Amino acid sequence: MANQKKNVRVLVVGCGNMGASHATAYHNLGGVEICGLVSKGKSKEVLNTKLGGGYPLFDDFEHALKSMQPDAVCISTYPDTHESFAIKALEQGSHVFIEKPLADSVAGAEWVAKAAKDAGKKLVVGYILRHHPSWERFVALSHELGKPLVMRMNLNQQSHGYMWTVHRNLMKSLSPIVDCGVHYIDVMCQMTRSRPTQVSAIGARLTEEIPAGNYNYGQLQIRFEDGSVGWYEAGWGPMISETAFFVKDVIGPNGSVSIVAKDAGGAGKSSSIESHTKTESIRFHHAPLDKNDEFVEEDTWINLKDEPDHQELCNREQRYFLKAIAEDVDLTDHIQDAVNSLRIAFACDESVRTGKVVLL
Repeated sequence: MANQKKNVRVLVVGCGNMGASHATAYHNLGGVEICGLVSKGKSKEVLNTKLGGGYPLFDDFEHALKSMQPDAVCISTYPDTHESFAIKALEQGSHVFIEKPLADSVAGAEWVAKAAKDAGKKLVVGYILRHHPSWERFVALSHELGKPLVMRMNLNQQSHGYMWTVHRNLMKSLSPIVDCGVHYIDVMCQMTRSRPTQVSAIGARLTEEIPAGNYNYGQLQIRFEDGSVGWYEAGWGPMISETAFFVKDVIGPNGSVSIVAKDAGGAGKSSSIESHTKTESIRFHHAPLDKNDEFVEEDTWINLKDEPDHQELCNREQRYFLKAIAEDVDLTDHIQDAVNSLRIAFACDESVRTGKVVLL
């Protein structure tokens, strides 16, 4: 009788929003089993109950790593722990799935990437939009618009209650344009397939509840070698406006492609994680004119009624992680893209703090 494949034993570190979603994926997917839940607070108990109980619980990551010897570690903690946790897991001999950003500095991200290569282990970064069929379509359609491209994106969040606590904690180490911006910088790089050459950015501190020198509103601009330009805007906090908080738009000589999320972009939705990835429909505007300067073709609407919800996107991320482990997928480009988008985001952060354009 052939040997049955063993399940991948994964240690889940961080049991808040994203950690809970990834743990739910592991709980329900085949070929993987959770060997422990780690958090400093009560979130692990809450998650354990939600998953039916029975999972070992730990307060300390290093103790859990040493005692459980997992095949893989899923890191969904605050960014200032990402580098140290990932390196310890890799050195222990575990594969790593890590939420973005890869680290809270470019040097840290490069060090984690090197540690994965030296250990011969898989490192997957949680760029959830890369697993979203609608965003894949959005990027693909952008390639039909010609060059240069103008890319306009934002994700402003009128956060309060639990989410304002999360955002305050995040801003102890990172700004919104770094933490969230890496997603959309990555999308812009996929759209242009061109090298970014310079960035400029502005920011404002709209609350005394975050450390001096940090800011909770920021906007960045990027220039690319092919003449394309892009901007991204992100703000967190109870004062943030929900007017036009959801803009996902790309323009080229041949027309424009826009994500139109009428429901997810409505009032009271900016702090909902579910709405951050929801697309609903894509509008493809065709620019060609006839001899009377009237449009030759009406706009094309692509309805996306069967798009995956947030949990299914996390399931897809974890299927990709497990596939990378089982099939020895080459993740060189994946890791390099994660490091590069973070490098660009931190250049934008530098621009905010210095008031100068930063050349890349």
